[in-house]
Amino acid sequence: MQHLYTPWRMAYIKGEKKPVEGCVFCNKINADDTVEQVIARSDYVYVTLNLFPYNNGHLMIVPYDHITSQEDMPLEALTDMMVMVNRALAVLREAYKPQAFNIGANIGAAAGAGIAAHYHFHIVPRWNGDANFMSTVGNTRVIPDTLDNTFHDLKLVWEKLFPEKA
Repeated sequence: MQHLYTPWRMAYIKGEKKPVEGCVFCNKINADDTVEQVIARSDYVYVTLNLFPYNNGHLMIVPYDHITSQEDMPLEALTDMMVMVNRALAVLREAYKPQAFNIGANIGAAAGAGIAAHYHFHIVPRWNGDANFMSTVGNTRVIPDTLDNTFHDLKLVWEKLFPEKA
Protein backbone atom coordinates (compact mmCIF):
# COMPACT_ATOMS: atom_id res chain seq x y z
CA MET A 1 0.00 0.00 0.00
CA GLN A 2 1.39 3.39 -0.97
CA HIS A 3 1.33 6.01 1.77
CA LEU A 4 0.11 9.53 1.12
CA TYR A 5 1.79 10.86 4.23
CA THR A 6 5.23 9.80 5.40
CA PRO A 7 6.83 11.95 8.09
CA TRP A 8 9.10 9.42 9.77
CA ARG A 9 8.65 10.56 13.32
CA MET A 10 6.89 9.10 16.27
CA ALA A 11 6.14 11.91 18.70
CA TYR A 12 5.41 9.66 21.66
CA ILE A 13 8.82 7.97 21.35
CA LYS A 14 10.66 11.26 20.96
CA GLY A 15 9.05 12.64 24.11
CA GLU A 16 6.94 15.21 22.28
CA LYS A 17 3.98 14.74 24.59
CA LYS A 18 1.52 17.55 25.09
CA PRO A 19 -0.18 17.83 28.47
CA VAL A 20 -3.79 16.65 28.23
CA GLU A 21 -6.60 18.39 30.05
CA GLY A 22 -9.75 16.43 30.70
CA CYS A 23 -10.58 13.06 29.17
CA VAL A 24 -8.49 12.13 26.12
CA PHE A 25 -11.49 10.35 24.58
CA CYS A 26 -13.96 13.17 25.25
CA ASN A 27 -11.45 15.61 23.73
CA LYS A 28 -11.68 13.73 20.42
CA ILE A 29 -15.46 14.09 20.13
CA ASN A 30 -15.47 17.57 18.60
CA ALA A 31 -11.85 17.72 17.47
CA ASP A 32 -10.41 17.61 13.97
CA ASP A 33 -10.38 13.98 12.82
CA THR A 34 -6.94 14.17 11.21
CA VAL A 35 -5.32 15.81 14.23
CA GLU A 36 -6.89 13.31 16.65
CA GLN A 37 -6.62 10.34 14.24
CA VAL A 38 -10.33 9.57 14.24
CA ILE A 39 -10.89 7.20 11.33
CA ALA A 40 -14.69 7.07 11.35
CA ARG A 41 -17.73 8.29 13.26
CA SER A 42 -21.23 6.98 13.70
CA ASP A 43 -24.23 8.07 15.76
CA TYR A 44 -22.94 6.80 19.12
CA VAL A 45 -19.25 5.94 18.72
CA TYR A 46 -16.07 6.78 16.85
CA VAL A 47 -13.08 4.73 15.68
CA THR A 48 -9.58 5.96 16.50
CA LEU A 49 -6.02 4.71 16.58
CA ASN A 50 -4.47 3.61 19.84
CA LEU A 51 -1.60 6.04 20.42
CA PHE A 52 0.36 3.28 22.18
CA PRO A 53 -0.44 0.35 19.87
CA TYR A 54 0.18 -3.28 20.62
CA ASN A 55 0.38 -3.91 16.87
CA ASN A 56 0.13 -1.88 13.69
CA GLY A 57 -3.53 -1.03 13.08
CA HIS A 58 -4.55 -1.26 16.76
CA LEU A 59 -7.93 0.50 16.81
CA MET A 60 -10.32 1.56 19.53
CA ILE A 61 -14.08 2.04 19.29
CA VAL A 62 -15.08 4.75 21.74
CA PRO A 63 -18.59 5.85 22.76
CA TYR A 64 -19.28 9.58 22.82
CA ASP A 65 -20.79 9.17 26.28
CA HIS A 66 -18.27 9.34 29.13
CA ILE A 67 -19.10 6.01 30.81
CA THR A 68 -17.04 3.38 32.63
CA SER A 69 -18.67 0.20 31.29
CA GLN A 70 -20.66 -1.02 28.34
CA GLU A 71 -23.44 -1.85 30.81
CA ASP A 72 -24.14 1.90 30.88
CA MET A 73 -24.77 2.06 27.13
CA PRO A 74 -28.29 2.04 25.68
CA LEU A 75 -29.13 -0.80 23.29
CA GLU A 76 -28.86 1.49 20.24
CA ALA A 77 -25.34 2.50 21.24
CA LEU A 78 -24.27 -1.10 21.87
CA THR A 79 -25.61 -2.10 18.47
CA ASP A 80 -23.86 0.84 16.83
CA MET A 81 -20.60 -0.09 18.55
CA MET A 82 -20.72 -3.67 17.30
CA VAL A 83 -21.53 -2.54 13.75
CA MET A 84 -18.46 -0.31 13.91
CA VAL A 85 -16.40 -3.22 15.27
CA ASN A 86 -17.44 -5.28 12.24
CA ARG A 87 -16.59 -2.43 9.88
CA ALA A 88 -13.21 -1.97 11.55
CA LEU A 89 -12.48 -5.68 11.12
CA ALA A 90 -13.35 -5.41 7.41
CA VAL A 91 -11.11 -2.35 6.98
CA LEU A 92 -8.18 -3.99 8.76
CA ARG A 93 -8.59 -7.19 6.71
CA GLU A 94 -8.55 -5.15 3.48
CA ALA A 95 -5.65 -2.89 4.48
CA TYR A 96 -3.28 -5.26 6.30
CA LYS A 97 -4.44 -8.85 5.70
CA PRO A 98 -4.06 -9.93 9.36
CA GLN A 99 -4.31 -13.61 10.14
CA ALA A 100 -6.29 -13.07 13.35
CA PHE A 101 -7.57 -10.46 15.81
CA ASN A 102 -7.79 -9.79 19.52
CA ILE A 103 -10.94 -7.84 20.32
CA GLY A 104 -12.33 -6.77 23.67
CA ALA A 105 -12.32 -4.30 26.51
CA ASN A 106 -10.49 -3.81 29.77
CA ILE A 107 -13.19 -2.62 32.15
CA GLY A 108 -11.57 -1.05 35.22
CA ALA A 109 -7.98 -0.35 36.17
CA ALA A 110 -7.54 -3.80 37.74
CA ALA A 111 -8.36 -5.32 34.35
CA GLY A 112 -5.64 -3.28 32.67
CA ALA A 113 -7.63 -0.30 31.42
CA GLY A 114 -5.19 2.55 30.87
CA ILE A 115 -8.10 5.01 30.81
CA ALA A 116 -10.66 3.34 33.05
CA ALA A 117 -12.94 6.37 33.32
CA HIS A 118 -14.06 6.22 29.66
CA TYR A 119 -15.05 2.80 28.31
CA HIS A 120 -13.51 1.81 24.98
CA PHE A 121 -13.23 -1.37 22.90
CA HIS A 122 -9.95 -2.60 21.36
CA ILE A 123 -9.33 -4.30 18.02
CA VAL A 124 -5.78 -5.59 17.57
CA PRO A 125 -4.77 -7.23 14.27
CA ARG A 126 -2.49 -10.23 14.71
CA TRP A 127 -0.08 -12.12 12.48
CA ASN A 128 1.76 -15.38 13.05
CA GLY A 129 5.06 -14.52 14.69
CA ASP A 130 4.15 -10.94 15.61
CA ALA A 131 5.32 -11.61 19.17
CA ASN A 132 8.98 -11.82 18.17
CA PHE A 133 12.16 -11.75 20.23
CA MET A 134 11.87 -7.98 20.77
CA SER A 135 8.54 -8.48 22.52
CA THR A 136 9.60 -11.58 24.39
CA VAL A 137 13.15 -10.72 25.44
CA GLY A 138 13.27 -6.92 25.26
CA ASN A 139 9.71 -6.24 26.50
CA THR A 140 9.45 -3.86 23.51
CA ARG A 141 6.93 -3.73 20.67
CA VAL A 142 8.12 -3.01 17.15
CA ILE A 143 5.55 -1.24 15.01
CA PRO A 144 6.52 -1.26 11.31
CA ASP A 145 4.98 2.10 10.44
CA THR A 146 4.14 5.50 11.89
CA LEU A 147 0.76 6.29 13.41
CA ASP A 148 0.23 9.01 10.80
CA ASN A 149 0.74 6.55 7.94
CA THR A 150 -1.50 4.00 9.62
CA PHE A 151 -4.22 6.64 10.08
CA HIS A 152 -4.11 7.71 6.43
CA ASP A 153 -4.04 4.13 5.15
CA LEU A 154 -7.01 3.04 7.25
CA LYS A 155 -9.00 6.23 6.59
CA LEU A 156 -8.68 5.66 2.82
CA VAL A 157 -9.77 2.04 3.08
CA TRP A 158 -12.68 2.97 5.39
CA GLU A 159 -13.89 5.59 2.89
CA LYS A 160 -13.61 3.04 0.08
CA LEU A 161 -15.53 0.30 1.89
CA PHE A 162 -18.06 2.52 3.68
CA PRO A 163 -18.49 5.72 1.64
CA GLU A 164 -21.90 6.50 3.15
CA LYS A 165 -20.33 7.10 6.58
CA ALA A 166 -17.13 8.80 5.42
